Amino acid sequence: MSTSHVRRARLLAGAVLVALVSAGCSVFGYEPTPLPPAAPSSSPGSTASSAPPAQCSNALASYQPSGSLPAPGRMPAGSYMRTIQDRGRLIAGVSADTYLLGSRNPLSGQIEGFDIDMVKAVAKAIFGDENRYELKVITAAQRIPALQERTVDLVARNMTINCDRWTQIAFTSEYYRSGQKILVRKGSKATTLADLTGQKVCAPNGTSSMANLVKLAPKAVAVGSDSHTGCLVLFQQGDVAAITGDDTVLAGLAAQDPYAEVPTQKSFTAEPYGLGINAENVDFVRFLNARLEQMRSNGEWTDIYNSWLRAPLGAAPAPPKALYGRKP
Repeated sequence: MSTSHVRRARLLAGAVLVALVSAGCSVFGYEPTPLPPAAPSSSPGSTASSAPPAQCSNALASYQPSGSLPAPGRMPAGSYMRTIQDRGRLIAGVSADTYLLGSRNPLSGQIEGFDIDMVKAVAKAIFGDENRYELKVITAAQRIPALQERTVDLVARNMTINCDRWTQIAFTSEYYRSGQKILVRKGSKATTLADLTGQKVCAPNGTSSMANLVKLAPKAVAVGSDSHTGCLVLFQQGDVAAITGDDTVLAGLAAQDPYAEVPTQKSFTAEPYGLGINAENVDFVRFLNARLEQMRSNGEWTDIYNSWLRAPLGAAPAPPKALYGRKP
């Protein structure tokens, strides 16, 4: 099938998804949060009884890798990785409607994207086979409960690392840095929130995207929706002039609407993504951090970026540097 046919099919899938939202079907929300301080520290924070978020000064600091990666298929006895190996598959919580990060391909029926390739990279390190995984589609609100209830081994769903979440789960080192921006109609002169004074701007209810919109653009008219996909419906119906959210999410929305674009602009927040892990599985976090180090150095991270994000967001930046120092 030609590239033009593939793109047409993907746009059709986006239109179908928008139609489902209009009909009242449930969609999967998105919940960005501001960048926490990145100074290394050794203060703990991996359980619900840890210090309150206000005392967290190192949200990006994860657990130091223990050493080189074990050979695929030879996970250490007693490790959480061995539990996954013995089961025969990695189980990951993901999105299915965040285009470019995790969404269903209308041609193959498979969920694909940047976050899905991160799952494949983990499966490859454990089994030597990137296809030994099972995906569970979860909402943004289900990410932490899914980890705490152990229905998934990890969450790869554009999840921002922050201090509050460290009191409930654990994170790997940062694997992608996003930032909040605006999406507008082609031909609009707006490139910042300040340019949208008096105009309607959409963001998901109950998210930091909405909080930032209200705080940073009090003269804009904030309009809420259940998700960014819901915002796209309002945008296409002409009910709002713009949408605000992470640049990765907005790039996916723009790819589904030929009349929308994310203009050149500076992010007004920073959103560091990490893989979410159950707080008790520190050995698994160390393993994943070693795998991420490997991907940064051998070009795998850049290849994944180029596959999904180069076209809408430009040339690949340097992979985010890891910060360590957290103690179990």
